[in-house]
Amino acid sequence: MSAKEYRTASSARGGLLTVADVPDIAFGDRVHIRDQQGHTRNGQVIRSSNEEVLIQVFEGTAEIDLESTWVRFLDEPVEIALSPEILGRVFSGLGEPRDYRPPIVSNLRRSISAAAFNPAARTYPKEFIQTGISTIDGLNSLVRGQKLPIFSASGLPHNRLAAQIVRQAKLPDDDSRFSVVFAAMGVSYADARFFQEEFASSGVLGNVVMFVNMADDPPVERLTLPRMALTAAEYLAFDLDRHVLVVMTDMTHYAEALREVATAKGDVPARKGYPGYLYSDLAEIYERSGRIKDRHGSITLVPVLSMPSDDITHPIPDLTGYITEGQIVLSRELHNQGIYPPVHISPSLSRLMKDGIGKDFTREDHPHVSNQLYALYARALETRNLASIIGADELSARDRRYLEFADAFEERFVQQGEDEDRSIEETLNLAWDLLSTFPPQALTRVNETEIAKYHRQST
Repeated sequence: MSAKEYRTASSARGGLLTVADVPDIAFGDRVHIRDQQGHTRNGQVIRSSNEEVLIQVFEGTAEIDLESTWVRFLDEPVEIALSPEILGRVFSGLGEPRDYRPPIVSNLRRSISAAAFNPAARTYPKEFIQTGISTIDGLNSLVRGQKLPIFSASGLPHNRLAAQIVRQAKLPDDDSRFSVVFAAMGVSYADARFFQEEFASSGVLGNVVMFVNMADDPPVERLTLPRMALTAAEYLAFDLDRHVLVVMTDMTHYAEALREVATAKGDVPARKGYPGYLYSDLAEIYERSGRIKDRHGSITLVPVLSMPSDDITHPIPDLTGYITEGQIVLSRELHNQGIYPPVHISPSLSRLMKDGIGKDFTREDHPHVSNQLYALYARALETRNLASIIGADELSARDRRYLEFADAFEERFVQQGEDEDRSIEETLNLAWDLLSTFPPQALTRVNETEIAKYHRQST
């Protein structure tokens, strides 16, 4: 740690502090700022030149007297203490305890600014992770090492869905090596309490590491929180050989904090005022998930983001879609109908689903059942649109059957309780209950062997 302190702070605004005439300072170094009241604030170097150093102050720069401020550069990056005791704990975006328990004491400390995995060291994501939610497990399956975001919007129950995934997610074959890292950014005190109480009451908190940033915490803290969470996930996955599911909500709050800091720095804005490096910044976070060759553990990432104005072409979901392998889209229309979870099937997609389902992972009929449900529901939605124009009474008997299927599919398959944990067997059996409302000859995406075994009318 440096023994030198500098009293050359020249400006402070928007959580950023500028210090002049400081030589040989590295990007990413930790900083201690002692204000006029003797209080210590933490910071990190985000820009360094021969003329000045720019520091993001995690506690903010409010009420700082520049002439009475001392700045010490610690010559070390922002780090987090790691040990198996992090499981069951709740931390802030700076890695400080939020659960009124002592800090983690460990000789192992790691920088939160680790790089994305080397592409040459990656191995292909595969093997099924069961969330207990039929619309995900049956139609948009999550596999180990995948990045599968949830696209939501203001007022939709994405927090409830994220909590349900954390409570229910498991490996069908082995639960003992599975852990969850949960990261919440910009949440209200009510939401933070909801998450903690949900995990504690369901008994999963002991297997979860929580990182929480409140809505009234400094925005710059949101920039460190995902990296804190992913550093903890990397330790659990590649030091302790665990399979780790990382759930992050809400990445929109992260991106807004990035825009606020970028504006204060004077960076040139791009689409909707976000900095031009938003894509690379998000990629730096998302690409820290995956699987590594010859390593047992894995990191699977489910980022949750709310689309401003329900706009899926907004820069945050748009860029996220380029980096990740699919998306789960929530529907305001289904939510208004009282359906939970309101997963919009048509635009939802898991690009790696085919590598985690089937005979060796879920059940041999899963790929065909999924395709058949998609095909029938797509046709049913077309019929529903036609009925809205000409009236349901003018439809043929076959079209009316599609309408009945759409209603039953949404009420029985999509709809499920917040505490309803369906196994993949239950999900597939429910799918066959719905498919059996059609005669076998109408099911063109499943084979004859599967029809003979699972179709209700064929027995």
